[in-house]
Amino acid sequence: MNGAESLVRTLIKNGVDICFANPGTSEMHFVAALDRVEGMRCVLGLFEGVVTGAADGYFRMKGAPACTLLHLGPGLANGLANLHNAKKASSGIVNIVGQHALHHIECNAPLTSDIEGLARPMSAWVRTSPDSRSVARDGAAAIAAAQSSPPQIATLILPADAAWSDADDVADVTETLQRPDYSSQAIESTAKILRGSGETLLLLAGSALTERGLALAAGIAGKTGCKVMGETFNARMARGRGRFFVDRIPYPVEQALSVLKPFRNIILVEANDPVAFFAYPDKPSFLKPEGCDVHRMTANGENSIAALEALAGAVGARLRDAKPQKPTDITWPEGPLNHTSIAQAIAMAIPENAIVIDEAITTGRKFFPSTAFAAPHDWLQNMGGSIGFSTPVAIGAAVACPERKVICMVGDGSAMYTLQSLWTQAREGLNVLTIVFSNRMYQILRGEFDGVGAGEPGKKAMDMLSLDRPALDWVTLGRGMGVQGRAVTTADEFNKALAEAMAEQGPRLIDVQM
Repeated sequence: MNGAESLVRTLIKNGVDICFANPGTSEMHFVAALDRVEGMRCVLGLFEGVVTGAADGYFRMKGAPACTLLHLGPGLANGLANLHNAKKASSGIVNIVGQHALHHIECNAPLTSDIEGLARPMSAWVRTSPDSRSVARDGAAAIAAAQSSPPQIATLILPADAAWSDADDVADVTETLQRPDYSSQAIESTAKILRGSGETLLLLAGSALTERGLALAAGIAGKTGCKVMGETFNARMARGRGRFFVDRIPYPVEQALSVLKPFRNIILVEANDPVAFFAYPDKPSFLKPEGCDVHRMTANGENSIAALEALAGAVGARLRDAKPQKPTDITWPEGPLNHTSIAQAIAMAIPENAIVIDEAITTGRKFFPSTAFAAPHDWLQNMGGSIGFSTPVAIGAAVACPERKVICMVGDGSAMYTLQSLWTQAREGLNVLTIVFSNRMYQILRGEFDGVGAGEPGKKAMDMLSLDRPALDWVTLGRGMGVQGRAVTTADEFNKALAEAMAEQGPRLIDVQM
């Protein structure tokens, strides 16, 4: 057994049995070990950003880390944008990054780089195995780091000679993984605030946005009169009929300030202090109103479900205290395609237990209320803001939950960043519907141009924002990757395309031309 095989066996023994990979020369002994050891499913991505994004999506739905296999420093660098998104989402990932044989590093070959330096900004744990007999132990430590609370990105750098040299060990994850509980004092303080006067917002994130967390929050809100909201972007939220619907803090600063203006207290349940996505001239960075106090009830990684249960007990709230929410009537739309008709069609089409990946950017801002009373589903968003997030995350979600339909909603500009995802979806036969909103522009940037006070864009500026000359042909692009699709230009065409895609297994694409 060599070091690479000892690592593969260690990963499998400790429950890491999915590898999203884009390997190179230095990783060939790891690749060879996959043939010798049963139990590891390997999914090839044609770009490292697809690989790292898929690992993010897998963790969000499975709650357990996958591993990635990346080629040296440049391979890791190609995957950093989606590792940034995964870090912001608190996704646990074990990165395996190949390195030159240790004696070869000093030769300064073309691919030589500071891999540890590249890894550290996105990784909470980084280690280079010094020799083959350390690899299994280091692998177990990386798994422990990825599974910690809160979960983390762990990067293990595997030199080629450590991979090909002899090893004789398979390691166990020995660290006791205990999730931090919560502060009883924070519960008492929160209960006191809720019993007091003044408008109070319960701002939820993380595990508090599961079906159980939302139900508890609904009871607390019904009993105390507090308002409940989610952050603007959330790693995963339970939504749909029978679940407590909470709105999110709006993205535009003016709207966020207006929504938050009434509150005198904001209680953070795994959430962060509300801040603007960017700095804008003459606009505040912090969105809370003047005189509003922010209080932390639970931090990321703490047991927010137990904390909400304790809070409910402290204020005498029961699940039956939740105020009924009137469902919104939704029907299949007719006529032209616009933001409202698109939202209606998607709300009607979402099947039971679907997973919705939302990178619709400007088109999708009105989707949230319209889909509140669709069939029960999970809604995943981009936590880090680096685009090219959704199509790789859809891969990971589909691998984690093959029995569930995955709906990926993405703008045409974002989709081009990780177009290669479609190929992986086709190769693996993943049950993913990709809906591309083709407005032929970085529409978000057109709005931001105005938001930062840059004036009226001229020809050169518009050339930097538009996606025409030539227009992107998404049906042809999808077909070239092995995914069948169709373009739609009316609500009726969109309705039919959605119905067909939901009835079929395997990857499909709809090009919504607006």
